[in-house]
Amino acid sequence: MKRRSLRFRMMLLFCLVVGAFLLSTYAIVYSIFARELRAQLDRRLSEAAEPMVADLATNAPEEDVFRLDLPDEYLELLDAHGTPLNLSKNWREHPLDVGALDFPDGKPVFRTVQGVGGQFRMELIPFQLVNRSVVLAIAGPTRDVDIVLDNFRRVLIVLLPVSLLLIGVISGWFVGRSLSPIAELTKHAAELAQLVSDPRLVDRKIPQLVSHSEDELGHLAATFNELFARVVAVLQQLRQFVSNASHELRTPLSVLQGETELLLSERRSPEEYQKTLEVIHGELRHLSRIVEGLFTLSMADAGQLRIANDELYINEVLEEACEIAVPLGRAKGIRIDQNLEQEVASTGDESFLCDLFLVFLENAVKYSPPNTRIKVSLTRVNGSVLVRFEDQGIGISSEHLPHIFERFYRASGSDSVEARSGGLGLAIAQAIVTAHGGRIECQTAPGQGSTFTVMLPVQAPHVSVSSP
Repeated sequence: MKRRSLRFRMMLLFCLVVGAFLLSTYAIVYSIFARELRAQLDRRLSEAAEPMVADLATNAPEEDVFRLDLPDEYLELLDAHGTPLNLSKNWREHPLDVGALDFPDGKPVFRTVQGVGGQFRMELIPFQLVNRSVVLAIAGPTRDVDIVLDNFRRVLIVLLPVSLLLIGVISGWFVGRSLSPIAELTKHAAELAQLVSDPRLVDRKIPQLVSHSEDELGHLAATFNELFARVVAVLQQLRQFVSNASHELRTPLSVLQGETELLLSERRSPEEYQKTLEVIHGELRHLSRIVEGLFTLSMADAGQLRIANDELYINEVLEEACEIAVPLGRAKGIRIDQNLEQEVASTGDESFLCDLFLVFLENAVKYSPPNTRIKVSLTRVNGSVLVRFEDQGIGISSEHLPHIFERFYRASGSDSVEARSGGLGLAIAQAIVTAHGGRIECQTAPGQGSTFTVMLPVQAPHVSVSSP
C-alpha cells in the first residue's frame, strides 16, 4: 500500500468509506422496508379479524365464518386451554401450530409460524364468547411479502456494485482534478531545482503554478508561486552580489598587487617608498570598509544586528559626524551648515548612528560640486526625530532612485550613485535605520541636488532585525 500513489490511496479510501456508508444505508432501508411490509400484513390480519370477532359474538351457534373458504385466511377458534373448537377448511387441511396462549395485558399477539406451504403470519385475539374465554387465530401466508423482499434484495445486490463503480469513476475524476495542482507543483519544483543547480537558467521565466480554485490548494499554489519568485529573486540577487563584490574587491587588490610588485622590482628612494605605502594604506582602508560593510549586512540578514539601547542626545551624535565630515568638505570648498540648536534625548546605538550620518554626509560631499553648501537639520515631529541632509549635487534620476539602497548598485552616467564603503553605504544605512525602527526618504532631481531624510523614533527599540 505504501508504494501506491496518493491518488490510488485516496480513491481507495474514498470508495471504502462511501461503500461502507452505502452498505449500511441499504441495510437500514431494507430493514425499514421489511418492517413496514410486515406491519401492513399485520394490519390486514387485524382488519379481517375484527368483523369475524363481532360476527362470532352475535352469532355464536352458527359460526358461519368458519365455512368461508378463503385461500389466504386460515381460521381457528380455541378455548382458553388451547383446545380447538372450530377450524376453517384450509386450516384443517394444513394445520398450524399456534403455540402458547399467552396474552400480556389481554391484548392480541402476533407471531410467525412455519406451515406446509411456507411461513405464515398469525394473530391471536382473545375475547368472550357466551361467558367463556376463547381465542380466535387468524393466519395468512407471507409469500407476497417474501417475494417483494426477495426482489428488493436483488435490486440492492445489483445496485451496490454499480454504485461503487460509479463512485470509483467519480472519485478518480475528482481526486485527479484536486491533485492536479500538486502534480503541477511537483513539476515546477523540479524546474526550480534545475534553476538552482544551473546558474545559467536563473534568468529564465519563473514557473507559475496555476489553480482556478479558491480552496486550500489554490492558496497553496499562490504560496508556492510567491516562494518560487522569492527564491529566484534571491538567486539573482546573490549572483549579482557576488559579481559586484568580486568587482569591488578586484580593483584594490590589483592596485595592492601592482604597487607591491613595483616596490619589489628594484630599490626606491624613501620618498617613493612613502608614496607607494600611502597608496597601499588607502587601498587597505578601502578594503577594510568593504569587509566591515559586508559583515554588518550579513549580521543584519541573519537577524543578529544587535543595537545598543544607550541613552544619548541625537544632536550630539550628529555634531560629531559633521565634525568628521568637515575636513572632507573643506578639501572641495564645501561648507556644512548645521541647524542643531534643539537637543533631542533618545536611546540607540551611538556608533551605528554616527556611521549612519556619515554615510549621507560623505555622499553629499562626494557628489556636490566645489564651493557649494550642505545643509544638516534636526527637528522633532510627533514623537519622531527627523534628520535632513540637503546638498546641491548632481541628483539622482527617477529610473535609478528605487535601486539606490541595493548593495553595490551603480548607475551609469554622471548621476552615478555610489555609497560609501565601496557601494555598500546606503545599504548599511538602510539596515541601521531599520534596526532602530525608522525609515529613510529621498527627494531628488537631476542637477538640483538631493535631500535625504532619516526618521527615527525618539525611543529606539532594543531588538535585532533583518535588513530589508
